[in-house]
Parts: sequence; C-alpha cells; structure tokens
Amino acid sequence: MECYLCKKNIKEVDFKDGTLLRRFLSGLGKIKSKNKTGLCAKHQRRIARAIKRARNLGLLSYTGK
Repeated sequence: MECYLCKKNIKEVDFKDGTLLRRFLSGLGKIKSKNKTGLCAKHQRRIARAIKRARNLGLLSYTGK
C-alpha cells in the first residue's frame, strides 16, 4: 500500500489544514496508527506533529466532536 501523502505529492503537512488532519483521526479523536492510515513513517510523524499543534491552538478538538 502506497502512502497517501506520497501519492498526492504533498511535501509539507500544514497544521491549519483541518480537513486533511481529520482524515487521520479516529471517531474518538485519537491519532490512527500507521497500519490503519497507510502512511510511511516520515509522513506519519509529520501528521502526528501537525495534529498535536492544531490541538494546542484549538483548531482541532482533543475529543471526537
């Protein structure tokens, strides 16, 4: 399975892009694992970091809804 971000040729993951980040969150608001998202290790780390930054700034909630 190819990495979604590599396939779409996305170089930088922006913490302000909520629609992209929500794709990698579970219904309870947890960050999905690398096995479930299908991301490569580099992009999984970047997505996790962007989600955590967005949560700290209040752009994403810590819970599901």
